[in-house]
Amino acid sequence: MTSPKPIRKAVFPVAGLGTRFLPATKAIPKEMLPIIDRPLIQYAVDEAREAGIEQLIFVTGRGKTAIVEHFDTAFELEATMNERDKALDVLEPTRIQPGNLVTVRQQVPLGLGHAIWCARVIVGDEPFAIFLPDELMIASKGSTGCMKQMVEAYDRVGGNLISVLEVPEEEVSSYGVIAPGKRDGALTEVTGLVEKPKRADAPSNLIISGRYILQPEVMRVLETQGKGAGGEVQLTDAMAQMIGQQPFHAVTFAGKRYDCGSKTGFVEATLAVALEREDMAHEVRAMAKRLLGEC
Repeated sequence: MTSPKPIRKAVFPVAGLGTRFLPATKAIPKEMLPIIDRPLIQYAVDEAREAGIEQLIFVTGRGKTAIVEHFDTAFELEATMNERDKALDVLEPTRIQPGNLVTVRQQVPLGLGHAIWCARVIVGDEPFAIFLPDELMIASKGSTGCMKQMVEAYDRVGGNLISVLEVPEEEVSSYGVIAPGKRDGALTEVTGLVEKPKRADAPSNLIISGRYILQPEVMRVLETQGKGAGGEVQLTDAMAQMIGQQPFHAVTFAGKRYDCGSKTGFVEATLAVALEREDMAHEVRAMAKRLLGEC
């Protein structure tokens, strides 16, 4: 069997307006909202780098320059920190070599599928990863990040992969769900995709989460695909057309997903990350107990 082409590129759709977090997102991109001391986009970029991805493609919109500036060299800041003998290691994750970060514009908000299609020239004829930064994926202790788990599975089976998580059956109607085929540990063959099915009609309790590895042919599908649910070009519709044409698998992520596109999900993620950090877990746990006692 020929080894699949390596995953060197990743697309980050970051053109959304973040209206659910107004007024906080009036002047600040929602991807720059911090979970403790790192913006959401930083968590996704760190995950991509861990997986060996070299080129980051940001699909942006108006008012999103702060995302790119976050990964630029802040000469004045670094000079000031040096003068004050402050360590610069904290800024190391924000450094991206020239040429490894590319931005393209999604000029009209026509949905996730359209945002991915906007990156077609940069992606070229290579398989690529997709990260939805709103979905914060935190690996279980001892496990690697979500995308690294997916890349390891991709190296075995090639084709297209999506990340999935098991949820209680009563929650499936809120998500995209896979129709499963043969299973091999954390790897499941995908025979179909169903968007927000009724509980009785759901083919499984494995929901699609915000990480993908897709072959470049998806761009040609998106090129001619019409609008779907919500009057937008849906990525799920394009992926469904590729099932049966190319290998398609799901990887059950060994970790937790936090929906940081919702306010409660954002608060949950902040608490969960804080409780895992040695520098603050004890204080945060004590604070939570005190607040709960006052309720």
